[in-house]
Amino acid sequence: MVDHSTQLDAVFHALSDPTRRAMLGHLAERERTIGELATPFSMSFAGASKHVRVLERAGLVTRIIRGRTHLCSLRAAQLAEADAWLKHYERFWNSKLDTLETLLREEDRTKEEKAVPTNEKD
Repeated sequence: MVDHSTQLDAVFHALSDPTRRAMLGHLAERERTIGELATPFSMSFAGASKHVRVLERAGLVTRIIRGRTHLCSLRAAQLAEADAWLKHYERFWNSKLDTLETLLREEDRTKEEKAVPTNEKD
């Protein structure tokens, strides 16, 4: 069994490369061969296959080999785990930003109160 944090590290490593992210986007549409994944990037089969191996190790892609054809498909479950991890920190930062917003609004109110003279007489 793979350690959860090791798997999460592999997912974020795989997502760190723009080519691999684009490949995942293509696989979200439908299954693709390695050649189809390579085409938009003008890369060799070997180059695309290396990217796919990183995605496979992260659990984001499965590859089925039928004869000489390598057919890849997206496994979105690992993305859901990464999303859950990110959502934890999103809640943390939203809480901090809500607190900051409250403080800034309070500061603005204080400045407005000081700017308006208390003894206005017409």
